[in-house]
Amino acid sequence: MATTTTSVGSSILSALGANSGIDTSALVTSLVSATRDPRQSAITTQQTTNNARISALASAVSSLDTFADALSSVLAGADYKGTPNSSNSGLASVSLLTGGTPSGLPAQMVVKSLASARVYASTQATGATGSTAVGAGTMTITTAAGKTATITVGSSTNNSFSGLASAINAANIGVTASVVTDAKGTRLVFKGETGAANDFTVTTSATDSTSILAGLNSSAMTSTSDPANAKITLDGTDYEYASNTIDDAIPYLRIELTKADPTSTVNLSMSQPTATMKDLLKEYVDAYNTLMGALNTATSTGTDSSTAGVLNGVGAVRDMKTQLSKITSTQLAATGNYKTLSDIGIATNRDGTLTLDTDALDKAMAADPEGITKMLNPTMPTADNPGLSKLMDTVRDNLELDNGSLKLAQARYETLADDLTEQLEKLDEDMADYETRLTSIYSAMQTKLSALNATQSYLQQQIDAWNKSDS
Repeated sequence: MATTTTSVGSSILSALGANSGIDTSALVTSLVSATRDPRQSAITTQQTTNNARISALASAVSSLDTFADALSSVLAGADYKGTPNSSNSGLASVSLLTGGTPSGLPAQMVVKSLASARVYASTQATGATGSTAVGAGTMTITTAAGKTATITVGSSTNNSFSGLASAINAANIGVTASVVTDAKGTRLVFKGETGAANDFTVTTSATDSTSILAGLNSSAMTSTSDPANAKITLDGTDYEYASNTIDDAIPYLRIELTKADPTSTVNLSMSQPTATMKDLLKEYVDAYNTLMGALNTATSTGTDSSTAGVLNGVGAVRDMKTQLSKITSTQLAATGNYKTLSDIGIATNRDGTLTLDTDALDKAMAADPEGITKMLNPTMPTADNPGLSKLMDTVRDNLELDNGSLKLAQARYETLADDLTEQLEKLDEDMADYETRLTSIYSAMQTKLSALNATQSYLQQQIDAWNKSDS
């Protein structure tokens, strides 16, 4: 009887966990972790892959942009276009404008007169400085183009030579003012824009007719320069321009007039390019292969999923590679014996990279150097003769359309990134709720266990008493 009772008591103790030292806090943490970890690991794995794709796509787009922009920059440079020259830079200097190659050169130019602007100078105020008050009232400036600015003078900020000059400049109507101080005193100098059509007048209404402001009007000031156009003769034809900087006389050529001399002729010309189309094509093929090689690595299948490229299976990149591979067969010129890159020795390999057959290129260059130059780098790109730079720009623009596959893929992965972030946030919230529920459950269990322990102690006392009485 005693043995049986003791065994029952031990069983009760074991079942209730009495004196077992159960750490319910650690138990809750372990249960939460066991539930959270697999789900969190799956999400973070997706995040890692998705972020890698976002980065790789951005890198692919950036590389394409860099390639197209660099090609345009190289072809627009003097190495491939030549350098504009002026036989007399003391009369006129020249420089290239972006977008094309100057046409119509060489040309002969005569600078008959320079463009000038209306300039008014006020009477010098003896002993005055820039901070000297000019008086209260209004000043109105009216340009021949119909612009008007009225300045109320009298505040602490503009009732001075310097303050009024600042107010005039801030009006931004094509008339500037400056304060000039010398040994004889201080005055305001007004200057308009160059060109015969850019005259202006200044009128004032002063509270005090003896104030400096009263004398700051066109009728009272001295005109030291009249507005006039620049006049040139280009290949025997007369032209007039409002500015001494001329961008419209010869396409893609800026002419800066510095001095007039009707008796001198300035010869404008272009030096020959120092680089050849062969140099260009070698650099083009190398740069193209670098770009395509990076795309091939990013889309490689690998031996398994762990070694596959991060963009493997992304349709947008396949489309990008397909469009790039068509460049060698795309028409660059509508006429002539050579119309595509493949016609002059550039072939596309099976992996999308290019190969340049220098023998074939040399043969083509010897047969028609001018035709190939115009095909690759036309003076005025057109739809039928886009040239290599415009072709690359077109390919790039088509690939990067807002509703194109690349942009849609980028948007899709960005959306997935936001969704995965939200999933992790939701998981944190769910696990916090789960931990709260488990903590509540085990707290209640502990309460019940404490009550059972009390009952157990009472029963143990009774069992001990029974055992004594039996003995």
